[in-house]
Amino acid sequence: MLEEIKFCDEILAIIVRNDFSKEGIAFFTPDDFSQQLAYMKHPAGKVIQPHVHNAVERVVHYTKEVLFIKRGKLRVDFYDDCQNYLESRILSGGDVILLSTGGHGFVVLEDLEMIEVKQGPYAGEQDKIRFQCIEDSKLLIK
Repeated sequence: MLEEIKFCDEILAIIVRNDFSKEGIAFFTPDDFSQQLAYMKHPAGKVIQPHVHNAVERVVHYTKEVLFIKRGKLRVDFYDDCQNYLESRILSGGDVILLSTGGHGFVVLEDLEMIEVKQGPYAGEQDKIRFQCIEDSKLLIK
């Protein structure tokens, strides 16, 4: 299963659930995203030709992050750029999410192991603005 979370026609996040499967290569992100996310499924014996990547200058204005949930459960709360709460999703072991725009917060619902991948170098506290999370009574989990 694949899901895009959108607000005002902007992709806030892309969730690839553990049960997603498709032969070959499937790219989930638009070509202009500074972080690309793809899924690959190949049979034994498939050869992916060796290659090197060229030095290509890229400009990154906002950090995009990818979370790989190894095990446990994580609630992801989505916010717009003005810190207004929008909705939430629950991720479980094997799920992957690309967080692209807007704001986000997390609540660990079950003991969690995850891997995060994002652009660097890390800019410290100037990299983000922290704000209050949504009250549980106002949650909208889809």
